[in-house]
Amino acid sequence: MVGYDLRADGRNISKFEVAVAGSVSGLVTRALVSPLDVIKIRFQLQIERLSRSDPSAKYHGILQAGRQILQEEGPAAFWKGHIPAQLLSIGYGAVQFLSFELLTELVHRASVYDARDVSVHFVCGGLSACAATLAVHPVDVLRTRFAAQGEPKIYKTLRDAVVTMYRTEGPLVFYKGLNPTLIAIFPYAGFQFSFYSSLKQVYEWAVPAEGKTNGNLKNLLCGSGAGVISKTLTYPLDLFKKRLQVGGFEQARATFGQVRSYRGLLDCAKQVLQEEGSRGFFKGLSPSLLKAALSTGLVFFWYELFCNLFHHMKKADS
Repeated sequence: MVGYDLRADGRNISKFEVAVAGSVSGLVTRALVSPLDVIKIRFQLQIERLSRSDPSAKYHGILQAGRQILQEEGPAAFWKGHIPAQLLSIGYGAVQFLSFELLTELVHRASVYDARDVSVHFVCGGLSACAATLAVHPVDVLRTRFAAQGEPKIYKTLRDAVVTMYRTEGPLVFYKGLNPTLIAIFPYAGFQFSFYSSLKQVYEWAVPAEGKTNGNLKNLLCGSGAGVISKTLTYPLDLFKKRLQVGGFEQARATFGQVRSYRGLLDCAKQVLQEEGSRGFFKGLSPSLLKAALSTGLVFFWYELFCNLFHHMKKADS
């Protein structure tokens, strides 16, 4: 169902329904994985080592960070920035899946390659993610700022954040971290779609015919595997993106420990390597992998589920 396939039973759904399925899959998934996303961002932005041996480190483990955030900021802190995050997920899901369907259909009609080929899914997945990123990156910056701030809050509302950021940092603030985002998102999304397709093929080869009754479980497992592999391969660029997105926002980070300013992607990478070592490139990897497994698995699960639902509704009407 993911990507154009002329033989597929569900090809009668419209492009609008594809966009809706992508939006809803992103919305539901975001609500479920938001706590892990907040913890991951806190880890990524911490200069100190994520270790108990460093007394200046505020966070050093997933459970410890979860308890500390709960004690200091309350349960609502796990959904800080949730409104911009939901806007991000809804817009990103719609543009990404619609673009992917259109691109794979274009490949099929051009008869250049088989639209179901893994390499086609890699390129089309990367391009569709770049299109989605350009569309929603300002919302991603807002989400990161909300998730990163402590107490007392710098930004009280979404409108307050937009106005304050625009007045104090100019319009380009909404595209901070865009370069590493685009550099990272192409291979990340490309790997997601291509590994998802490959893992489904492996699943169908490995699992006997009588064990293939639960297609939803297959989609969830293959999506989770694709998410873990993709995130591991591209993780450092995600960390650089988060560091750059909070540039100029240092006063809100004072209670979390040391802060740094970066002049760009290369300077960020250089400073992280010099001050935090090569392990600094993978800060927050544990919650990120857990989040990637859940979010990617759930996104593909919900997307295919809603596409099938639209397909069966049309069959029933006809």
